[in-house]
Amino acid sequence: MAKTIKDIDSYLENQPDNVRVILEPLRKSIKKAAPDAEEVISYQMPAFKYHGILVWFAAHKKHVGFYPRVSAIEKFKKELSVFKGAKGSVQFPYDKPLPLNLVSKIVKFRVKENLEKEKAKKKK
Repeated sequence: MAKTIKDIDSYLENQPDNVRVILEPLRKSIKKAAPDAEEVISYQMPAFKYHGILVWFAAHKKHVGFYPRVSAIEKFKKELSVFKGAKGSVQFPYDKPLPLNLVSKIVKFRVKENLEKEKAKKKK
């Protein structure tokens, strides 16, 4: 993607149809799990922000990259073990159904985590 993406709608519009139909349910699942989160573009990727970034996602050649931070990868290590991933990311291949229930659990975990961090900051 050569041009600068300003919002998630334009990010999705720039994806091929076969990728967009995978990303749309992912976006909806994240929005449902974190209804108060703001949609933003961060590092040229769609992201959801609520007292800090919750998660990012991005379209790649053969998979959706999902980036929920290291803490969430650790917390859901067992459930995510069936997917390729790295320290703070997981790859959902296009040829398999997205684990939307798991995505929802991860997003809710991240909301709680961000709220706890916010609360801890205010106590200082």
